[in-house]
Formats: sequence, C-alpha cells, structure tokens
Amino acid sequence: MAKNKEHKSAELLEEPVQKVKESTKAESSFDFESFFDKNKKLLYGVLGVIVVGIVGVVGYQYFATSQDEEAQREMYIAVNYFERDSFDLALKGDKVNRGFLDISEEFSLSKAGNLSNFYIGVIYLKKGKFEDAVEYLKKFKAEDLLLQARAYCLLGDAYVEQKDWDNAISYYKKASDYHPNDYFTPRYLMKLGMAYELNKDYEGAAKAYNTIIEDYSKAQEYNDARKYKARAEELAQQ
Repeated sequence: MAKNKEHKSAELLEEPVQKVKESTKAESSFDFESFFDKNKKLLYGVLGVIVVGIVGVVGYQYFATSQDEEAQREMYIAVNYFERDSFDLALKGDKVNRGFLDISEEFSLSKAGNLSNFYIGVIYLKKGKFEDAVEYLKKFKAEDLLLQARAYCLLGDAYVEQKDWDNAISYYKKASDYHPNDYFTPRYLMKLGMAYELNKDYEGAAKAYNTIIEDYSKAQEYNDARKYKARAEELAQQ
C-alpha cells in the first residue's frame, strides 16, 4: 500500500510539471508564429535586400570583367604610343583608337581603366602639368609590390615641382614604406632626404639617409647617403 501511495504521489507531481512544459512549448510556438505574422513584411524585405545584394555583387563582377576585356584591347594602342613618346596620341587617341583619357573615363571600373590613370599621371608629369599629374596619380590604386610605390614617388616629384615640400615628403615616405625592397626603396629614401633638406628639416634628412646606410648597405645610393647625411647633420647644428 505504501508503494502504491508513493507511485500515485509521483504521478501527481509529474502531472503539473508536464502541463507546465506543454504550456511553455505552446507559448513559445505561439510567440514565434505571432512574431512572424506581425513582422513578415519586414522579414521578406530583409530577405529581398540580401538577394538583391548578392545579385548586385555578381552583376558588378561580371560587368567589371567585361569592361576590363574591352579596355585591355583599347589600351594596347595607347601603350604603344606611350612607349614611342607620342604622348598626345597616347592621351587622346587617334581617329580610330581611344587614348588613356577616354579609357580612364569610360572603363573606370576596370583594371585597365585604373592603370590608365597611372599612364596619364606620368604623361602630365613629363609635360610639366603637375596639378593634372597629381589628380590622376591619386586616382590610381594598386596592390602590387612596385607600381603603387612608384605612383607615390611620382606624386612626390609632382609636389616638389610645385615647391610643396610637405606633400612631397608625405608621398616619398609612403613610397619608401610601401613593401620595402633593396632596389627601389633606397632611391625613394634619397628623394625623401632631399625633400627634407628643401624643407630645411635637416634632422629628418639625416634620418632618411641613415636608413639607407643601415638597411641598404649594398645599394648604389649608399656612398651618396653617407655624404649627404654628414652634410645634413652639419646643417642641423648651425
């Protein structure tokens, strides 16, 4: 009898617990359904935005790829003109082929359009149109080890020509800091040191030359760096 009583007591205890679980489950299910019903327009809207975003990315990649293929074909002649120092034809094209200016504008999303900005900047620098050179060289962006640093250095050159020493220093520093290497970096550091000297910051100049001495002892610029460092340190003490 005692065992039967204990069994019945256990059942009585389990029954309200089970009801609570079922009630909680029902409430959870009801809450979710209610939330979905109240917010389904918002949820569908979010889903639509995600789908549109994915389609947009895929479409952009396809468009950029097709642009680049056409731009590469257009760019071939312009590069030939550039290599022959026919800068006007390289910039503006001939009666049949586009020049870098048109390629840069019409194929701006392509790699060739981006590279055209570099060529345009170089041409304007050679022509003495330094503000135009700055405009296009700033548009150029690359992730390779050499060309982006070269663009920074050319920007420094353009600012030197305009006697804007602060900007020249800034871009020569960018050039020398961008993926340092034994061949080009000492050249950029030499220009950086000279820009510091033009700005009468002889301590900065000495530091730039010293970087060549300590880090690039085999560079062609090494002996000049030692000489210029001594001169800069002497000027700094005056």
